[in-house]
Amino acid sequence: MKRILAQCNKDLVQFRRDRLTLALAFLLPLMTLLIYGFVIRLESKNIPMIVQDFDRTNKSASYIERLYASNQFVPTQWSGGDPARNAIDRGIAKVAVIIPPQFSRDIKAGKSTAVQVLIDATDVNNARVIKNNIQNVTNFFMREQGILPFTNSIKPEIRLWFNPGRLESLYIVPGIFGVVLWIYPSLLTAISMVREKEKGTILQVYASSISATEFILGKGLAYLLIAISEAFVVIGLATLIFQVSLVVNPTTFLLGTLLFLIDSVLFGLFLGVRSSNQDAAVQSVSLIGFTTSIMLSGFIYPLNNIPFPLSLLPNVVPTRYYINITRNAFIRGIGWMGVWFDLFMLTLFGLVLFNVSRIILRRMQLPD
Repeated sequence: MKRILAQCNKDLVQFRRDRLTLALAFLLPLMTLLIYGFVIRLESKNIPMIVQDFDRTNKSASYIERLYASNQFVPTQWSGGDPARNAIDRGIAKVAVIIPPQFSRDIKAGKSTAVQVLIDATDVNNARVIKNNIQNVTNFFMREQGILPFTNSIKPEIRLWFNPGRLESLYIVPGIFGVVLWIYPSLLTAISMVREKEKGTILQVYASSISATEFILGKGLAYLLIAISEAFVVIGLATLIFQVSLVVNPTTFLLGTLLFLIDSVLFGLFLGVRSSNQDAAVQSVSLIGFTTSIMLSGFIYPLNNIPFPLSLLPNVVPTRYYINITRNAFIRGIGWMGVWFDLFMLTLFGLVLFNVSRIILRRMQLPD
């Protein structure tokens, strides 16, 4: 135990003396939290729309007013040639609405009238949102004008569960915890491990009586304490800045965070043991850690959209399970029943990473 604590103390002293590492440990995670938290938005807003009104009556003006009242579109202007088509082609507008000259006359006569809508479908999801919004506004306007009946035989009553205010921060910020706390602790640990090789101090470890298990536990404990400090800073500031709070007993969240940080540190040790220099370690964390935590964790993109056999990969991404835990703690509030499997998987990943790192390091040690 003394050798484990001595190794831990050595790494903590080296960490405090390196200002660049201190910045990497606390400044970059905060920058990532702020950038992701404020920039990532899944709901499309302020979509530029151009309207050509060839009818110019009170009814067409009322229809246009209804479109903008949805708070999803902002007006844009373009002149010359075919304004609607040119605005779409030049990227000035994402949607163009063309109201025909007989719009109000057809409505008064009870006839059908065609409103042409051009949508920039470069972003397919955005195009789908625009289409649904315009369709809903049009249906509401027709009911208001008496074209459609106000009552239907089937009327669904919809209630939004868990997040009735549709606050995107409740979805994005808990996911950011998983990305930040996976990338930076593992990066710091991997760099520290590789630095032992580059400076030659690892040879002292190989030749000493300290075992591979004690060395990993000592170094891992030091960077686990650093990772816990990162977690306190990142999660604490996120609750203040983005106004998110726990909606369930914090036990599952605290336990899940601890297990996840252990996995992150052990993942960094594993990459550090396998890498020969700091560049290789950083690239490994960036390629394996960053890419998987963004693309294969459910942070932004739904996992059920991934085709087989690539859909199997998220099963071995620890960030996926931790994000389930954070979103349960900050949004769903189900408790142990909703996250017991995620806690089990994080424990399993930790055991696997520890044993693999220990075996590799033990093979590299000099014989007695």
